[in-house]
Amino acid sequence: MDYNFNKTVTGIYPYDRKKAYLYAAKWAFSRNPEYYDFENLGGDCTNFISQALHAGGCPMNHTRDTGWYFYNLNNRAAAWTGVEFLYRFLMNNKGRGPIARLCKIEELEVGDIIQLNFEDDNIFNHSLLVVRIEQPINHDNIFISTHTDDRFDYQLSNYYYNDIRYIHIEGYKY
Repeated sequence: MDYNFNKTVTGIYPYDRKKAYLYAAKWAFSRNPEYYDFENLGGDCTNFISQALHAGGCPMNHTRDTGWYFYNLNNRAAAWTGVEFLYRFLMNNKGRGPIARLCKIEELEVGDIIQLNFEDDNIFNHSLLVVRIEQPINHDNIFISTHTDDRFDYQLSNYYYNDIRYIHIEGYKY
């Protein structure tokens, strides 16, 4: 019998946005020794975002090839560290782990993800965690945290990019 009263009628558990925020605040300018630092292997941004999602309660999905998990450098899912892989996992996950959808800028909340494409190639290159939103909601009033170029409470409008997508974390399945 499942007695978890935080579970919604849709079968999705609530994502703890405050814990994700607190994780980002603690580790934005350093590295958690429990995880490998991918800064010299293409960047650490999505690894950092995955850590924050996990800190917010999202359990790992151990499905080989298409899951979302990290144990060490050689035992991890591509979705844990790769921008496009994380996006595909979040949009298509039907099992354990975080569940997300694309959203409008006005629907963003602290703990959601923004991804940027810096080139003219339809491939997104960078993942950011939303840590503060002010009114009116626009790029000047959204503040993020990320790794590689370590940032916390950094204004989204400071980035130059070709394309942007907003990803709302609905919760997670267990």
